[in-house]
Amino acid sequence: MTFKRPSKRKNDEPRKIEAEVGVIKKADGSARFKIGDTEALAAVYGPRELHPRFLQDPKKGILRCSYSMMPFSGDGSRVRPGPSRRSKEISLVSEKALIPVLDLSDYPNTVVDVFIELPQTDAGSRCAGICAASMALADAGLVMKDMVAAISVGMVRDTLVVDLDGDEEHLDDNEAADIPIAMIPSTKEITLLQMDGIVSKKNLKKAIELVIPVLADIAQAQRNALLNRYNR
Repeated sequence: MTFKRPSKRKNDEPRKIEAEVGVIKKADGSARFKIGDTEALAAVYGPRELHPRFLQDPKKGILRCSYSMMPFSGDGSRVRPGPSRRSKEISLVSEKALIPVLDLSDYPNTVVDVFIELPQTDAGSRCAGICAASMALADAGLVMKDMVAAISVGMVRDTLVVDLDGDEEHLDDNEAADIPIAMIPSTKEITLLQMDGIVSKKNLKKAIELVIPVLADIAQAQRNALLNRYNR
């Protein structure tokens, strides 16, 4: 039986999206990306000299991401302050998702720091963070070959749906499969592909095909946010 979404959205329909840049005045670049009730803020600082020096790359700058959920940003339970295993993992995958579009060859021995904060979450937090960080890097004036857009797709009761919300993630005692995907829209290069749950190879391919047009729309929203700021 076909799964009917509690939100009444179509299977390929994401939640409402909001995107804006220049939201943090003292940062070199910043952005806000909101999808449904999940909101991410990203601030970029740098390029600046990297210390300690043994971490420096004499050929190019490096990217360093830090992901953090604010206390009480989720379902009401308090998030413990400080780095966690989950936040460290998401910080690392965010770096890997963003690096392919960045050209830091003009900034040897430096670091570009991206701080991603989630003031509220309702599923899809790592994808929202990557979207915000991509816009913030562009807002900082760094050379990029494209945006990086990200969204989740999942299998709920044998039905593939785009952008799972919290209710869908927790249906049937968390049996839904959740697949965060980040992509460079112009080349369709996948820079992040993770999976929590089990899906067949056939359905994984269908899931990727399902999100391609959605990611293109997200990338356009990211570009529009930048155009709205700099074409005034």
